[in-house]
Amino acid sequence: MSLDPYSIKKQLETSKGKLTYWSLEALQSQGYAINKLPFSIRILLENALRNYDDFAITKEHTETLLNWKPEPSDKDVPFKPARVLMQDFTGVPAVVDIASLRAEAVRKGKDPQKINPLIPVDLVVDHSVQVDYFGTNYSYKKNVDAEYHRNGERYQFLKWAQKSFDNFSVVPPGMGICHQVNLEYLAKGVIERDGNVFPDTLVGTDSHTPMVNGIGVVGWGVGGIEAEAAILGQPIYFIMPEVVGLRLTGKLPLGTTATDMVLTITELLRKHGVVGKFVEVFGPGLDNLTVPDRATISNMSPEFGCTVSYFPIDDRTLDYMEKTNRDKDQIKMVEDYAKANMLWRKDEDQISYSSVVDLDLSTVEPTVSGPKRPQDKILVRNFKNKFQELLNEVHGRVYIPMDKREKSRWFSEGGSQPTESNGSMPDEVEIETRTKDGLKTVLVKLNDDEFALHDGSIVIAAITSCTNTSNPSVMIGAGLVARKARERGLDVRPWVKTSLAPGSKVVTDYLTTAGLLDDLEALRFHVVGYGCTSCIGNSGPLPRHIARAVEENDLVVASVLSGNRNFEARVHPQVKMNYLMSPMLVVAYALAGRVDVDLNNEPLGYDPNLEPVYLKDIWPTNEEIFETMGKVLSPNDFKKNYGEIFEGNDQWRELEAPKDKVYQWSDKSTYIKEAPFFKGISSEVPEPEDINNAHVLLKLGDSITTDHISPAGAFASTSPAGEYLTERGVEKKDFNSYGSRRGNDEVMVRGTFANVRIKNQLATKEGGYTTHIPSNKEMTIYEASQKYQEDNTPLVVLAGKEYGSGSSRDWAAKGTTLLGIKAVIAESYERIHRSNLVGMGVLPLQFADGESAESLGLSGKEAISISGISDGLAPMKKLKVSAKKESGETVDFEVLCRLDSEVEVAYYKNGGILHYVLRQFLKDN
Repeated sequence: MSLDPYSIKKQLETSKGKLTYWSLEALQSQGYAINKLPFSIRILLENALRNYDDFAITKEHTETLLNWKPEPSDKDVPFKPARVLMQDFTGVPAVVDIASLRAEAVRKGKDPQKINPLIPVDLVVDHSVQVDYFGTNYSYKKNVDAEYHRNGERYQFLKWAQKSFDNFSVVPPGMGICHQVNLEYLAKGVIERDGNVFPDTLVGTDSHTPMVNGIGVVGWGVGGIEAEAAILGQPIYFIMPEVVGLRLTGKLPLGTTATDMVLTITELLRKHGVVGKFVEVFGPGLDNLTVPDRATISNMSPEFGCTVSYFPIDDRTLDYMEKTNRDKDQIKMVEDYAKANMLWRKDEDQISYSSVVDLDLSTVEPTVSGPKRPQDKILVRNFKNKFQELLNEVHGRVYIPMDKREKSRWFSEGGSQPTESNGSMPDEVEIETRTKDGLKTVLVKLNDDEFALHDGSIVIAAITSCTNTSNPSVMIGAGLVARKARERGLDVRPWVKTSLAPGSKVVTDYLTTAGLLDDLEALRFHVVGYGCTSCIGNSGPLPRHIARAVEENDLVVASVLSGNRNFEARVHPQVKMNYLMSPMLVVAYALAGRVDVDLNNEPLGYDPNLEPVYLKDIWPTNEEIFETMGKVLSPNDFKKNYGEIFEGNDQWRELEAPKDKVYQWSDKSTYIKEAPFFKGISSEVPEPEDINNAHVLLKLGDSITTDHISPAGAFASTSPAGEYLTERGVEKKDFNSYGSRRGNDEVMVRGTFANVRIKNQLATKEGGYTTHIPSNKEMTIYEASQKYQEDNTPLVVLAGKEYGSGSSRDWAAKGTTLLGIKAVIAESYERIHRSNLVGMGVLPLQFADGESAESLGLSGKEAISISGISDGLAPMKKLKVSAKKESGETVDFEVLCRLDSEVEVAYYKNGGILHYVLRQFLKDN
């Protein structure tokens, strides 16, 4: 219950009756300059005022927000989102934790059904589909079948959670991606709950959660621990953000797309510097952007580096809500509340921003980005020349224009090769390599077909979900490009792996209604699934003959995709150049089959009469796109698809899931295992103890990221995780990835600090190794941890600057505590990981300014004792450390205890956030 310290609770007459709200206008009348605050800060302020309790959210927090200034601040602000959005990779461990809380509640004789998410949680299963099959009308079905085969156990667990938990819903596989479902259906704009009305806000366990900013909803991506805290009613704390204003003027010129715009903005904001900041969009150019255009920009917030890219609520927002079949009373309430509470887009010229970046939309040109960073913008007119430069600079090859390349004739004594009797790909294909001045040309013959692969050949063309598939203008545009290409007799080149992965079934409906899905399929852009595919490396394998030609000849091949991530080796390990672009350009480049083509002046190909066909010949006009949109877009499509969004397909409906309210854990499972954190928890909070005679498990340098710490990707059969699975009868082909096994702590703890590039100064080689100090033997970090824990020896980590930088990863903190690490002593921390360590009961300590392990002469082989913990902890307390060397000499120094608030002290004393919540439940029930 809010304490309303500013006496601003008011009543608002809405279409849903009289509701209570916390009035920012009332604060304005008290003399606070609310009209100068960015809209996103106003929403954070309303959130803090509504949830004020004088403990987790204090008067200092509200005053910090009330007095927001454009200059940087080091003060914390709290955030209690209205709901949480999850995808399946990151959501499974959170559900495992809540199910484990229930299990412990039962052991304590409590009613497990009282443990539920305290705010609505929507989990969308969208990260597990892989493009194994493509280019056929059976691709979708076979990919879904393979997905269920790989992930059936995880899906059974999620279906159990859907039926067992209150406030928890699951969107089954094959229905859409979390961001598009959020934008088109879940987002309310304004929420009415318990007689109150307030802004719709959320956090999500996917970095592209900010896509929903395009519809006027503040939300961003967080790690699993912050999400779990929010689910269980705890605030998320972060540094007061600066807010960069992005002023848009003008209108996109003919021939450009929302994708060209967002890639232009990505480069612009990266150069300006918005990492860790909020971006808020304003200016007259905003009137020319639809919500899908805005969402295209907001989606790429992680690529800009900012936390949110916020678009205030205006008439365009309401128009989009109507077109996507939102309830009329809901739309009216959004309008009434936003206008009553200073959250409606107006008076933008009064707002103070930390800085302002200008973009005239009329200057945007057709654009791609790559080959390995989203901010590396290339104008299409310069693409061919830029490719030539990159091929030489990065890969040391001299580019030869296509018409100057050596004309090679295929020759084979063996003739054509038959397929295997079962119709699958033959193991052997004939490959001939020609190299001239460094440029590779490989002639490939499969059966009776032959073609040449070159450096710059496109082997993946993916219209993939997330950034663009929620935007009908570019999706219908891609369909029209396909139609016109088909009419001119063009086809996609045979070496290109094509895929269409829409973000929701609404896309398929309007493409089908327009007849454009037929045109896309005629070019082998068949629907392969509804999920996050290429951007997370779920592109699937290249066809065997293509893969072999690339691998054996070290070809520098390319992918073209309409997503948002093109980091090195992310899309596919064999593809060295990856370019982001609009769906329309993806189709065009798939027709050309290579990136070293000047689309403005060179033909994409030749029709059956050998007439050249240029991009301008198949590029639709804006009028054609908007006319088609007007004919085929209907609120009824949204009504139909979202009316059945939680039902799933036949496989989901037939999937058997336990019916117990407490999950029955299976000892045989290698995917889902009860979390060990809460077993046997005491009802009373134990007094914290000093750390005595600890050994150092890792001594690390600067800039250790959460990618170094957290398990990720594939793992070898010789690794501790691989050995664990092998011992349980799991074959190497069924290992799957760390990501898919996040619900099993035994796998994940074995992969913590096991990154092949981590440099532990207590080991002679890179990777997850250390020296077990008592025996002076080098072994894996997991093996050493087990030996130390058998002897009840506490462990610490010594580190340099920026410890834990990068994305928030819950297993970076969970794995740390399960290894027996009681404290980390670092020169400085990335904020979120420090908070996550506290959330898992690990003590973050900081060397005094100017001091480090090196300056203190610490080798990492000392016995470490930390005192001052047992005699009472307080925020930012100084503790004493005594490091005893093998010689008997001791080094004594002080460290700063980075428990930054009373709430964090309470979390640490309890052993973590979830322990704190569980004890509150045990106490109250």
